[in-house]
Amino acid sequence: MTTGGWINMILSVGFVTILFSWCIYRVIRGPGAKHEHDLAHVEPIEKDQADQR
Repeated sequence: MTTGGWINMILSVGFVTILFSWCIYRVIRGPGAKHEHDLAHVEPIEKDQADQR
């Protein structure tokens, strides 16, 4: 394989490995301290309000 091929392969495999590691880290770490979207803040629609729509 040529030098350009080795460089291309190392960069490609390195990028995918780093991306995979970052994704695994995010899954294992769990939710962070920043909770912008949380289902606990969703108010259920009452039946009377749903009929009016």
